Amino acid sequence: MDDIAKQSYKQVVNENGGRVVGILLLFVLAILSLKSEGVIGYAIVCIIPILGILIWITFKYGMFLFTILMTVNYFVSFASREGWLFLPVSLHNEMLEIVLIALAIIDPGKYKMSGLLNVMGAMLVIWVVFCTLEVLNDSCDIGINVGIWYTGARLMAFQLLYAFVIITLYISSPQRIKLYIITLALMTLFAAFWAWKQKNLGWDNAEKSFLITAARTHIVNGIVRYFSIFTDAANFGIHMGACSAMFLIIAISSRLHLHRIFCAIVGCICLWATFTSGTRTAIICFIAALFVYIFLAKSIKIAVPVIIMGGIFFVILAFTKIGDGNPMIRRMRSAFNPEDASLSVRDYNKEALKKYMRDAPWGIGIGVEAGDIPPFNKFKIVSQIPPDSEYVYIWVRTGYVGLTVFIITTVIMWLGACYIVFFTIKNPSLRGLGASFCCAFVAIHLGGYANQILMQFPNVLIFYGSLAMVYVLPIMEDQYTEYEGTLLERQKAQVATVKSRLKKLLRRSS
Repeated sequence: MDDIAKQSYKQVVNENGGRVVGILLLFVLAILSLKSEGVIGYAIVCIIPILGILIWITFKYGMFLFTILMTVNYFVSFASREGWLFLPVSLHNEMLEIVLIALAIIDPGKYKMSGLLNVMGAMLVIWVVFCTLEVLNDSCDIGINVGIWYTGARLMAFQLLYAFVIITLYISSPQRIKLYIITLALMTLFAAFWAWKQKNLGWDNAEKSFLITAARTHIVNGIVRYFSIFTDAANFGIHMGACSAMFLIIAISSRLHLHRIFCAIVGCICLWATFTSGTRTAIICFIAALFVYIFLAKSIKIAVPVIIMGGIFFVILAFTKIGDGNPMIRRMRSAFNPEDASLSVRDYNKEALKKYMRDAPWGIGIGVEAGDIPPFNKFKIVSQIPPDSEYVYIWVRTGYVGLTVFIITTVIMWLGACYIVFFTIKNPSLRGLGASFCCAFVAIHLGGYANQILMQFPNVLIFYGSLAMVYVLPIMEDQYTEYEGTLLERQKAQVATVKSRLKKLLRRSS
């Protein structure tokens, strides 16, 4: 017995001795850090095992880190306003994106790199190359400043390419598409809840401070424009309008009852949240997305009710006074008034910019802001005029040349996705999913034409990433059809079980 006990003891030591020694060393290091560096040093040492576990999980389960990226991307603006961040806002996303891309490069066998070779990838590379050449732009006579350029190029170009690469590599199965949609749905529901919280329960201190500085744009004629967890009300409203269209289209095209009901509920809640933002452009974006879907649906049964629903919605807002007692509806209705004062101010700003931009065909430079330009340089005033639009912002920074490149590449990548939806995908549910992403992309770009929200968080990863997903849908169509068939069989069995139980209950009651 003693020999058996000794042998068992040796086996335990051989198997776990390294772990025990490692834990003892960490414990000793933690005590020494507490003595020399205080609580902060002690905390850093205690975090080391947690970081080790996270790194291991990241390498073993890439989607774990992808889900973290989705979460960070959606809540980083909120965290920044609350003062919870220690780094520049965009760096949190960028670091996670670079790690995800690095993981794919380290272990390429797990990922379909060939999926990156498509029209969207080519158009984004063209845009990134153009923005890289903009580092040589010295229209403002400040010399070549790589730091200033990179700060702007990260947001204007590189994050678009990161979103494309990550979604293409990591959303590679029907199960992951489902995870993506559910994750986005839960986040939009939280954003809608937070707008409800602001409206009914009040503001926290950070939100009150924001309202004080942004009162001119967020309290209009006594109407408060709610912004939820987003950078501002325009970003919130347009994002929710685009997501509302996306989820409602998925609900229309899905063949799974629970999926359809869930997406319809999310879409309606997002539409309600759109109204709370008081962002008039958001309603136009929502309607435009629905009308694009009419074309992509390739179904009269779908097209007719969507046309009727969208038409009624438009007529009520544009030509009636229904709901005028509600201040939010009244504000949304002003979007259809061509004599609206704020629209006139935006047109005036664009006319003022045109006079200066004739002398800067390549723009004033990516990343260049008012503080970077010498006081007597004529382009300083250009940097000080509010762009009021993402497209105007791109025009000012990259000129007519850059804006032309951006529009052409954007239209081509969108038309390429529409072609796939219209001609390549055969599965009706999958076609509806692809159409929802194409329609949401249109909505967010219309919003970017009217407001400076296109490159704001969380829009790029979600809407450029969703369009990137359209390009990989044909690759997994057979897999998706098989997966959907399994779920439909399960749904059929559940419906049959419910019917059987109802019949039994009816017989007993009779």
